[in-house]
Amino acid sequence: MSALLRRLARPGRLHVPSYFCMGVAEALGKDMPLTWYRHLPDGRGPRWETLRADPGDVVLAQNLFGREDGTAWHEWIGAHPDVTVFEDHSHDPFGPWARHSTAPYAVASLRKTLPVPDGAVLWSPRGLEVPPPSGPANEGSHLKLTAMLLKAAWRDGRPIPKDTFRALQQQGEQALLGSDAPPSPFTTTVLPLLDIPGIRATATHNAQALETLLCLQACAPPTGGAPFRVQLVSHTEASRDTLLGHLAASGIFAPVHWRQDRDGFWSGDDEAADLAARILTLPVDHRCGPADLHRLAAAIREGVAVV
Repeated sequence: MSALLRRLARPGRLHVPSYFCMGVAEALGKDMPLTWYRHLPDGRGPRWETLRADPGDVVLAQNLFGREDGTAWHEWIGAHPDVTVFEDHSHDPFGPWARHSTAPYAVASLRKTLPVPDGAVLWSPRGLEVPPPSGPANEGSHLKLTAMLLKAAWRDGRPIPKDTFRALQQQGEQALLGSDAPPSPFTTTVLPLLDIPGIRATATHNAQALETLLCLQACAPPTGGAPFRVQLVSHTEASRDTLLGHLAASGIFAPVHWRQDRDGFWSGDDEAADLAARILTLPVDHRCGPADLHRLAAAIREGVAVV
């Protein structure tokens, strides 16, 4: 995304969803002045009245948690031909919206949904020129791959400290942030061999199965779409953090998408920050079997009872 913004070299502003990864937004702010529009994980989509884009501006759209179909964005893009839109499909890179996008540009991180340590895809649904990768593979790719291998051994019951692979994973993420290097040889070799439709279908089935086990009123993805894991919203930040601690004690590490520090860099949207303080994502994907799903559901019920 940074490479694309540098190539566009627009004098305007970059409009970013208020519920978004703050680390990525802060990095993009070095390439273009930021402003925010409201888009929350509440099933209502973007609040168009908060998106005040002028000709020459750039707008970052997202398929948040893989539960949107892009119809509203298709209409908005058609009505604003002087605004450059690029879509982030990281939560469902192979869904119908991504495959049938009409945006000038689209991007997706592959390591969010596939078992690869690095790699993203940047393309133009309109056939516009996109910047190529530059330089050698990033060192962060090797750190992430090492972390993945150690984590796999840890999941198999090997005596590997969790802090070891977590530190490598975090170092790798920091090294990759803002990188426009080509993917690692590992990712380049493995990616064509993956059963991507199978991985996607299994992850979708598991997410829906967990929602059923927990008796959640799920926000169903559009036809053909795939939900990105399962999100829970607690009543308070304290209860969310207590649940996170309970799950961690059971060997279940649920990420938070995405924390916002009101005393640091944040969106300025109190509703977005409030949701970010109360939400967590349950790590259910293609690796989970029925026993994993039942263990996860039982741990959630126990944790909710504790809270």
